[in-house]
Amino acid sequence: MWRIGIVMLLCAGFGLAQDSGDFKPASSNALDAQYPRVDSNSRAQIRFKAPDATKVRVNFWSGEKADMEKQSDGFWTFTTKPMAPGLHYYTVIVDGAEVSDPGSTAYFGGSKWASAVEVPEAGVDYYLPKEVPHGQVREIWYHSSVTGMWRHALVYLPPDYDTAETRYPVLYLQHGGGEDESGWIRQGKANLILDNLIASGSTKPMIIVMANGYASRVGYVVPDLTGKPFGSPEFIKVMQERMGAFEDDMTQALIPFIDKTFRTIPDREHRAMAGLSMGGMQTFQVTFDHLELFSYIGGFSGAANVFLTGNGKMDTKTAFHGAMADPAVFAKRVHLLWIGVGNNEPERMKTGLENLNASLDEGKIQHVFYESAGTDHEWQTWRRDLKDFAPRLFQVPSQPALSAR
Repeated sequence: MWRIGIVMLLCAGFGLAQDSGDFKPASSNALDAQYPRVDSNSRAQIRFKAPDATKVRVNFWSGEKADMEKQSDGFWTFTTKPMAPGLHYYTVIVDGAEVSDPGSTAYFGGSKWASAVEVPEAGVDYYLPKEVPHGQVREIWYHSSVTGMWRHALVYLPPDYDTAETRYPVLYLQHGGGEDESGWIRQGKANLILDNLIASGSTKPMIIVMANGYASRVGYVVPDLTGKPFGSPEFIKVMQERMGAFEDDMTQALIPFIDKTFRTIPDREHRAMAGLSMGGMQTFQVTFDHLELFSYIGGFSGAANVFLTGNGKMDTKTAFHGAMADPAVFAKRVHLLWIGVGNNEPERMKTGLENLNASLDEGKIQHVFYESAGTDHEWQTWRRDLKDFAPRLFQVPSQPALSAR
């Protein structure tokens, strides 16, 4: 018996899939798939069939990267350590080839379709479907004179949109780098978060527009960046070109299309923008360049380092064309400047956002700084961000809403 006990302890220590009786299929699984599974201790079990493989590894993008253990039936298994709650991307590496797990729903992240496992957060349901009125998510296509192409976006309409005759404020909500406009719905559960917040009375009904964050001007040819590291001059030049194209596409094509197509309140007092990571950086650029269009700004893990100087600070007197030079004037013009970060994010990201917060404090710029406890550069951070950010929108008294068309 003592030998059996030692074997079980060794298996647990090396991450083999020991069934505690508490594991259940993850909510992120493909139809009827029994794996991945999660337990009440926030561990995940991965099971992958590769009978002819000689080595299989699991690769959690923000977490464990480890060898899986081959079983006698040709399946390879691994049990993680307790994980932070939320949706965790991962892939499986089979004899050097990186593949998705067919047991998982596919999510677009890291510029490819990848697997993910949803680890529930005990006692938390703000991003889950509940018995409340639900809004709709609709697909739209609009033609952009900036890109010369048809562009795709998703639009969340609040629960009473089809039965009411009122107009609504609009939040433009951007995805991160390597993801696309589906991310805030499929990974972020933004529609469910808003359904629940609106039902609770804590958030004003609003329209949310989620656009594709990648854009290139008519005739622009992306140079070959093979072998060019992230952050290289060539990479930065391409990023700047695309950032500018996205800014023009949004302000010249997307916003006019949304205001023409949906019952919006088409003024800056009722228009907000926020985004995560790359989308946060885009938000800062677009909104500060166009304060005539926006009065609410949110950066979720928002790539702050590009706005800091060599000493790691931002000069609020000169940054963003001097928009914050007079803190009192800025506070009257921008009703909300909101910045968030997960306190387990990569040190460079966390430090950059903390320095941005410190710079705003020193410059006496009215803003909100929010830290998500125990989460990394992943979707649980950004779900929490949206939950805190959305109730703060459109609360400033303004003129009565326009009547519907």
